Amino acid sequence: MSLTYGFAPWLCWALPTIGSVIHFVLPKGLGRARYAAVVLFSFMSWVMALLMLSSIPTHGYEELGGFWFSLPEGASVGIGILLDSLSIILANLVAFLSFLILVYSFKYMEGEPGENRYWFFMSLFIGGMLMLILANNFIFFFIGWKIVGLCSFGLIGHYYTDDRKYWIGGPPPHPFQKPSRCGLKALLVTTFGDVALLGGIIIIYLYSGTFNYVELYETAGVWLSKMSETPGILTITTLLLLAGPFAKSAQFPFHEWLPEAMAGPTPVSALIHAATMVKAGVYFVARVLPIFYFAAWVATPAIQEALVFFVVVAAVGGFTAFLAGTQAMVALELKKALAYSTMSVIGYMMLSLGVAGMSPAALVEGFTSGIFHLINHGIFKAALFLCAGVLIHASHSIYITDMNFSSKEMKFTWAFMWIASLALIGVPPLSGFWSKDGILLSCLESGQFALFLLAALTVAVTSFYTIRFMGIMFHKGHSVEKAHGDHKGEPSILMLLPYGILAVLTVGIGLIGPWVKESIQELFKDQFYALHMISAEHSVHASVSPIAEAVPIAVSLAMIAVGALPAYRAYISHKLDVSRILKRYEILRGLHVFLWNRWYIDAFFNKVFVNSVLASREPTAKYIEGGIDLALNVGIPRIFSGINNNIRKLQTGILSVNMLYILGFMLILIIAFLVLGVL
Repeated sequence: MSLTYGFAPWLCWALPTIGSVIHFVLPKGLGRARYAAVVLFSFMSWVMALLMLSSIPTHGYEELGGFWFSLPEGASVGIGILLDSLSIILANLVAFLSFLILVYSFKYMEGEPGENRYWFFMSLFIGGMLMLILANNFIFFFIGWKIVGLCSFGLIGHYYTDDRKYWIGGPPPHPFQKPSRCGLKALLVTTFGDVALLGGIIIIYLYSGTFNYVELYETAGVWLSKMSETPGILTITTLLLLAGPFAKSAQFPFHEWLPEAMAGPTPVSALIHAATMVKAGVYFVARVLPIFYFAAWVATPAIQEALVFFVVVAAVGGFTAFLAGTQAMVALELKKALAYSTMSVIGYMMLSLGVAGMSPAALVEGFTSGIFHLINHGIFKAALFLCAGVLIHASHSIYITDMNFSSKEMKFTWAFMWIASLALIGVPPLSGFWSKDGILLSCLESGQFALFLLAALTVAVTSFYTIRFMGIMFHKGHSVEKAHGDHKGEPSILMLLPYGILAVLTVGIGLIGPWVKESIQELFKDQFYALHMISAEHSVHASVSPIAEAVPIAVSLAMIAVGALPAYRAYISHKLDVSRILKRYEILRGLHVFLWNRWYIDAFFNKVFVNSVLASREPTAKYIEGGIDLALNVGIPRIFSGINNNIRKLQTGILSVNMLYILGFMLILIIAFLVLGVL
């Protein structure tokens, strides 16, 4: 191993972590140039990630040891690096996207309040994400995991003063949400998942005696067998482990924090959705997937209880993909529509990883397609959010109905956003088509036809809501009165260039999509072969018949047409009047209200959890806190005060009285000794 390669993984996560404080130590006289140093540290982190690409382990895993501390019974935890295809690929994706987002931020955040705080949290956010990806054990991973969660809290609530112009929600008469509350909501929901995740990690340690990933993989046959001796313990551990990634990646039932996360600045939204935070949950599921696959399909005897992991991941992912997609169909806030989209696409990734373990035939295809979709989504979703930031700034509104942009006056932004939007839909030959097709194929390979139908239906939903928001913003037509805040011309080159690069990459990856997917697939095949998950023959020769591949392609294209046609007629050609249709058909009007209220899930959580806590404030203060306060702050001082006053009365200062006290005390001691038999 070369010296550069040995240091590169450490520097990859350390550089942005150090960069988070660099602008505090630079002279204030440099002005905003100090923030360029933060961008530079992010760029160097990406360079370190690139250096790792040339040394992807061709057979299994490679660890770089670091500092350690001892645990009971001689075990230890290392602050080490795990290098494999998964960690190196995702580290490159995160570092690259983060760098472009910071470049965009340099211009976007100019003049915004709290810039020092913003750059600190953004760079630390990136460092935490890279740390959890490259960690070789659960503890080091969990440190990065918590850094990501705390930074997201600070960034979502960046406008914590809650000025009216930073509120999201609405429009009137619908309620608004304040940034401080949105940040707190994200922190509470994800922390709940974090606590559950930590509980699952501790249970695994109690059975395995290690937190190290490679040791867990290599000794899985031993500790999983011990765990399976107690029925139900593996299921409980599975549910605890999955609560963490489901909360972090905004999957049902922990998904309601992500739409409110749009209260932060737009680059924050891009970072959370494209490169960090929500992708952390998908990474974790992919990281522990080999453990449960070994238990279900490789171990002798097989541990059927391990299939709970895959069933839950696939079912929750498939349902979330559809649930969030339907909410995007009626959203009026641009960033919220994109947030629902992220929840939906993350659901696709979870679905793919879930079905990967429901049949040995689907392992490689499902795992590869899920990670390939993560890569593609990161690129085109970052482009969409960065475009959204430009449009929101230009229109001075968060609502798509207030936007009426011209494709001629903003031709580059219009073109780049359409490219990213079509990739989101899965239109060939853009990048999203190849990975989404692979997810549908993996559903068929695993025999999960119900999940295949649900995923296919979600394709139509995605097609509808994407064309809807693009049509409303860019294709209102000349007959429509111009909305307020219209803007002419492109943004600064520092803002235009990052999402332009991402749009070009979306096209480029799409043009060579099959080759990219095959290359990633071969890397994961070698990885699974090294873990004895698949045979050498499967690793080299496994393939899918052309007929089997044609089915998901045909279904996907048909579903795209099903969703695109009504959306095109309603929002681009304007041959359908949506408001008139809703007035005419009560069932559609009721469905619209249902979707607008987010299936009433958020209202349910607010009523059961939030309102019940708020309602308990006065009784708690009156009967519990008041009683405790009375006992501790009033009662106890009064008792000691009374004792003190009574004792003081005994102190007369007369010698003869004091001698009587001493004589009485000695008499009591003599009697006590006689009773106890000492004398």
